[in-house]
Amino acid sequence: MPELLESIQTHTEQVVISDEEIFEAHVGGKLSVELTAPLDTQRALSIAYTPGVAQVSRAIATDRTLAARYTWANRLVAVVSDGSAVLGLGDIGPAASLPVMEGKCALFKEYGGLNAIPIVLDTKDPDEIVETLVRMRPTFGAVNLEDISAPRCFEIERRAIEALDCPVMHDDQHGTAVVALAALMGATKLLGRDMSSLRVAVSGAGAAGVACTNLLLAMGVSDITVLDSRGIVHSGRDDMNNVKLDLAGRTNPDGRTGGLVEALDGADVFLGVSGGLVPEELIATMASNSIVFALSNPDPEIHPDVASKHAAVVATGRSDFPNQINNVLAFPGIFRGALDVGARRITEKMMVAAAEAIYSVASENLAIDRIVPSPLDRRVADAVATAVALAADPSDWE
Repeated sequence: MPELLESIQTHTEQVVISDEEIFEAHVGGKLSVELTAPLDTQRALSIAYTPGVAQVSRAIATDRTLAARYTWANRLVAVVSDGSAVLGLGDIGPAASLPVMEGKCALFKEYGGLNAIPIVLDTKDPDEIVETLVRMRPTFGAVNLEDISAPRCFEIERRAIEALDCPVMHDDQHGTAVVALAALMGATKLLGRDMSSLRVAVSGAGAAGVACTNLLLAMGVSDITVLDSRGIVHSGRDDMNNVKLDLAGRTNPDGRTGGLVEALDGADVFLGVSGGLVPEELIATMASNSIVFALSNPDPEIHPDVASKHAAVVATGRSDFPNQINNVLAFPGIFRGALDVGARRITEKMMVAAAEAIYSVASENLAIDRIVPSPLDRRVADAVATAVALAADPSDWE
């Protein structure tokens, strides 16, 4: 379909926002607590607080399950970070990460209808982080781990899932993977390609790269080459951690070695989540009608206008270009769907269902510049929540 290369559209006009406007919008933070009923009479005060509240507390003390009905905890998501891998800023610490966590909570409320609170922890110790979550468990109904550096993020998520009886998801891993999978569904449908036949190069073996690779493998994409800062991840290397060693055993079926040159030559898909730059001449060596997802923010691995000279479909993580692969398409609906049915776990099956739901919304008017819905599309969270709820295993419900 060579004509697709000619039909790719230029990016939309970039929105210019002044520093003053940005800082002004963040004065006092982005969150506040709102009441579910007014406290404007003595009667209302007596019901909401003393003495009326004591009756509710006594009832919960007798039957803990009543907390789900008479408190907000059952629908409250804790957005938790140690500030060690924030956006493209790196290890900036918990205080500096708080504006990002507040923003995440705002997105949960706006798009998922869920209450969320930011919790930033002044520790990088996995034991202390997991222990803190265990001690705080009565406060919330789910945990969204955020901006925690790899490889610690894998251990922290695994241990938190084991320790807590509620949904836990590291969004940098799985939210990215879900939306990337949805976008690949859209791109392959548009190009008339079979996803399982694709040769994929994933640049980045951190949180997002590992999760994207795992979800693509689960969908039957078998020819995946993963790269880290030292080149292709393969079993012959002796400089890799356990996560990469495991990845090496499940990817790179042709035993490629080297770096980007070898990984991109003839590849159908480039999935960038590394922050490293990719020269145009390497994108030019990819297969015809290739797909480029340059997702690093704020600077994609290759500028979309440059990539579109050679690729049939191009996506980024930015809002000022078409095909924004944005996690907000996934996490509000995933958590809402899990909480709706009282699921204790967010499973791979639920993630695949979320991706299919995102794709289903886009498929109504699929186009070169619309392989995923707009992050502002209000239909997405409802579709994802419904699909995730249906995909949850009833044996794992509360």
